[in-house]
Amino acid sequence: MTARRERKQVLLRLDPGVYEALARWAADDLRSANSQIEFLLRRALADAGRLPSAPAPLPRRGRPPKAPPTGQARPEDG
Repeated sequence: MTARRERKQVLLRLDPGVYEALARWAADDLRSANSQIEFLLRRALADAGRLPSAPAPLPRRGRPPKAPPTGQARPEDG
């Protein structure tokens, strides 16, 4: 079992209009604004070839997926 790495906390100041646009985008993607910022930063780092070789995965938050009723396959199960 691997130990969980503690998440780094940073203070970020944003223009209110930029934050509002980011928050709307995050809501469209069912993410928090904080998760959206991390998602975008990781994507930018990967595009620039600067993403660390073994970053911790993005934490999965929120409600777990619903289990299908007994005896029924989920559509993605084919």
